[in-house]
Amino acid sequence: MSSTHATECATCPAYRIANLTKLGVDMANHDFVVGLAGNPNTGKSTVFNSLTGLRQHTGNWPGKTVSRAEGAFSYEGKRYKIVDLPGTYSLLSTSTDEEIARDFLLFGQPDVTVIVVDASRLERNLNLALQVLEITDRVVLCLNLMDETRRRGLQVDDRSLARDLGVPVVPTSARQGEGIPALLSTLADVANGRIVCRPHRLKSEPAGLKRAVEQLTGQLLAAFPGLPNARWVALRLLEGDPRIVEAVQTGELSNLAGRVTPDGSRALNIIQEAV
Repeated sequence: MSSTHATECATCPAYRIANLTKLGVDMANHDFVVGLAGNPNTGKSTVFNSLTGLRQHTGNWPGKTVSRAEGAFSYEGKRYKIVDLPGTYSLLSTSTDEEIARDFLLFGQPDVTVIVVDASRLERNLNLALQVLEITDRVVLCLNLMDETRRRGLQVDDRSLARDLGVPVVPTSARQGEGIPALLSTLADVANGRIVCRPHRLKSEPAGLKRAVEQLTGQLLAAFPGLPNARWVALRLLEGDPRIVEAVQTGELSNLAGRVTPDGSRALNIIQEAV
């Protein structure tokens, strides 16, 4: 491992290291950070254990009473830090668990987010997956519990699902270790840029909302050039999400865009018009 990797994540700019540190993630001696998301009861913890083995520890999220688990694994000479996010059904920040998961994906900007879904209950699970895809492009869908799905006589066309979502889909049965090598290989390909995800996002807003989102997205990009997930941020501002309003006011969105300081006047106008 190089001397750069021995001090901090070589792929992370300084502002992202600061964001991860604030979120309680120490990237010393690691090359990539992976977020593990999913609904409760999808086998997410089993996937986490399969990836990390005994190289893991638990604690609480900074300033929260919610427990967290993180671990590490090596693959192809690279070190991966994996953070197990609270199991949630959405990212609308109506609970502490949802707020933690949402903030980690938005501000921590993991190199890869693995979304664990129950293959036998896709309709219920894909709601969260689509919300994650609004925040980040770098996603692998882990189609877990395939053994249970087969036992119920169900079939899932993972190739068609991958085409429909625009991200890799890996079938697994984590309890049996089935599909875990393929999951490792795929998340490594996304982290290293060998696979470029092009998620298909839902855009079915009413005409009035669509115009407002487009206008606000343009304002956000003018105030914060290079801001990822600008459309998602615009939607949250229109809903009056206090955490996103705070991020505009404090300049956190500037950090996400790779800038040191926000355009204060434009940021204030965005808040006044959106909220």
